[in-house]
Amino acid sequence: MTLNRRTLLAAAGAGLVSPLATPSIVAAQTQRELRFIPHADVSSLDTMWTTADITRNHGNMVYDQLFGFDDTFVPHPQMLAGFTVSTDGLTWDLTLRPGLKFHDGEKVLARDCAASLLRWVKRDAFGSAMMSRTAEITAESDTVIRIRLKTPFALVPEALAQPACVIMPERLAKTDANVQVTDPTGSGPFRFLVNERVSGSRVVYAKFDGYVPRPDGKTSFLAGPRAVHFDRVIWTYQPDPATAAAALSKGEYDWWENPPADLMGLLRKNKDLEVQVKNHMGSVGCIRFNHLHAPFDNPAIRRLVLECVNQKEFMEAVSGAEPSLYNTKVGLFTPGMPMASDAGVEALKNRTDFAKVKQELFAAGYKNEKVILMGPSTIPSLHIESQVTEDLLRKMGFNLDYQALEWGTVVQRRASKEPPEKGGWHIFITNLTSTANVFVPAHNAMRSGPSAWFGWPNAPRMEELREAWLNAPDLAEQKRIARELQLQMWRDVPYVPLGQFYQPAAFNRNLSDIQKGWPVFHGVRRG
Repeated sequence: MTLNRRTLLAAAGAGLVSPLATPSIVAAQTQRELRFIPHADVSSLDTMWTTADITRNHGNMVYDQLFGFDDTFVPHPQMLAGFTVSTDGLTWDLTLRPGLKFHDGEKVLARDCAASLLRWVKRDAFGSAMMSRTAEITAESDTVIRIRLKTPFALVPEALAQPACVIMPERLAKTDANVQVTDPTGSGPFRFLVNERVSGSRVVYAKFDGYVPRPDGKTSFLAGPRAVHFDRVIWTYQPDPATAAAALSKGEYDWWENPPADLMGLLRKNKDLEVQVKNHMGSVGCIRFNHLHAPFDNPAIRRLVLECVNQKEFMEAVSGAEPSLYNTKVGLFTPGMPMASDAGVEALKNRTDFAKVKQELFAAGYKNEKVILMGPSTIPSLHIESQVTEDLLRKMGFNLDYQALEWGTVVQRRASKEPPEKGGWHIFITNLTSTANVFVPAHNAMRSGPSAWFGWPNAPRMEELREAWLNAPDLAEQKRIARELQLQMWRDVPYVPLGQFYQPAAFNRNLSDIQKGWPVFHGVRRG
């Protein structure tokens, strides 16, 4: 447990320190620092390389974007003074705001932005959709980025507001998209303090004095001025929830991203703490299959797992006895969003006749292969979902090798296409978050082919429907295709959705202006 130094010194006696100077110095330092408990350690610094939420959150600290989403996921110019679109819809000219600088003091130029976009489109689902319609992305001058399209694409702002679409210096953006960038130089409101990094435990960010917030608008999530009110933000990953709860309750931390359900009641009793859902997009639990290797290269076996999943059982395990914190009968998209529907949800049959299921499993071609399930053990929701999955797969008759792993290890290992017996995997458990459950082009988990998201499904019909959605003339047609996409998902089963849940955060009541959405640290104040 992190110890409160001032409390210990006071208990030991005033003679250990200067009774006049030290307490006020420590108190002043504490006021200038924001102490945060994240859901995981930052194992990768490259937001383009991984979809891990913790890296996305890190990216929002150190990088800036051409467009930023407000808390209703409407994109607004962020690094841009403005943009123009030609009358034929084929040429977008994006003009940078004056005064933008990288953390190393270099000016942000259009060529940095063009190089960053060209790297991003090679990894991101939405980016690849835009790039398939793009002839070229160039720097027309130091301040103007030009995107010249082959066919009109009205979703350019939505694409460029995706959280992985960040701006790096050209020297870093030229890194191969399949190689992780390890230099955290960006132009965002915070600098990453490399010398204070403690691997597996701690990252520290300092206010970037050279950052120029937007001069107009109101801060709303990632849109508007990204003003910083703390000199330092310290992320200390604490894998033991009980220890985290005790430290937060004692005031040793200010904000905990993801307290588990069984500790929320205790935290709510503390008059100094607020327990509240800030991210109303929620998370969709996910059993992700490796489609490259048996047995989950067989769609019949994937469908059998789907038929046995009881979303209510998973969500109750994650959220406890708080039905307001979860939704079931969840398919491809976040409930309540325009593309969400109940199409085909009857495929979730909640089967419990496991003797019959086991017979069907072997009849479908299962040969009692050892199945490696990577279960993240250091994120409470994923740990619980992994345990429920383990129990389910054993009941179904799988020869299971359940491996409880730190989340950073899962993030690295899931990128391997090696056979499971040579360091690969069969299943990992994750939560689908961010914009993936809202925008069809951003939904990495339904992509298909060798360059798709980890798991690499072969689902050509889903690719065809995705392309049709991108070419749809209006919202009604988009919704129709989204329903068909969901119906096809139940047939192909690129993954199994486990239901949607909302994760409350816990924070000290002396914090204000915490934005709606996943954790961002601009705008937040003390007092």
